[in-house]
Amino acid sequence: MFDFHMHSSFSADCETDMEDMVKGAIAKGLREICFTEHIDYDYPDENFVFDFDKRKYTERIFHLQHKYEGQIHIKRGVEIGVQPHILKQYDDLMEKESFDFIICSMHTVDRRGLHFGEIFEGRTVEQASQLYYDELLYCVRNFDNYSILGHIDLIKRYAPELVTNDFHDVLREIFKTIIPAGKGIELNTSGVRYGLPNGLPSDDVLELYKQCGGEIITLGSDAHKPEDIAFQFDESRELLKSLGFKYVATFEALKPIFHSI
Repeated sequence: MFDFHMHSSFSADCETDMEDMVKGAIAKGLREICFTEHIDYDYPDENFVFDFDKRKYTERIFHLQHKYEGQIHIKRGVEIGVQPHILKQYDDLMEKESFDFIICSMHTVDRRGLHFGEIFEGRTVEQASQLYYDELLYCVRNFDNYSILGHIDLIKRYAPELVTNDFHDVLREIFKTIIPAGKGIELNTSGVRYGLPNGLPSDDVLELYKQCGGEIITLGSDAHKPEDIAFQFDESRELLKSLGFKYVATFEALKPIFHSI
């Protein structure tokens, strides 16, 4: 079992010590985990500074790798929050830093945050969703320093109502861009934890990704506390298998490693 999306107190929205997350993963029988701490440049909420000391982060990872050697593999990752106007900043970051795994996520649209629903002010849910996917498409067409797209339909978690449009047209364009470039997506199980009927992305988006030729897919709980690590992973592997996926991926030095489901 591998959880490739989890956080610790290096992320501004998490208070859990990294070692407690490691112990929680070991207790659940995981073979490998990857910490994916938040970096969100120009985040619109001044109460959160989504960045961290990369040197201290690396030192902490190395310490825990040594301490728990033989019990679990610990990888060093990052979750970056992209916006069209800050892509160059992330390119500059990746020239200076090295990670095993990079999640490319969008938490902000039109410079307004998703978390408190600001993107929906003055817009219908349909309009806000279209803008979300259009900005994501722009980002993947103009940025490639990442491994997979995180919770690709995250906007569903914050939408005040359901939308009948599945946005498969723009999602297909996103997949047509990322798949030939060797990029993947994740199945983020936190959607169910936050009250959605499925993970992120929803089953139809996973199926579309498969139809477009997508093969690289990771499993991530987006856990911020030990009890949420590997949340609903058994069900998620069965879902992926039913949709025709044969492998889940882990990463090392930004290279995918495939494991039979």
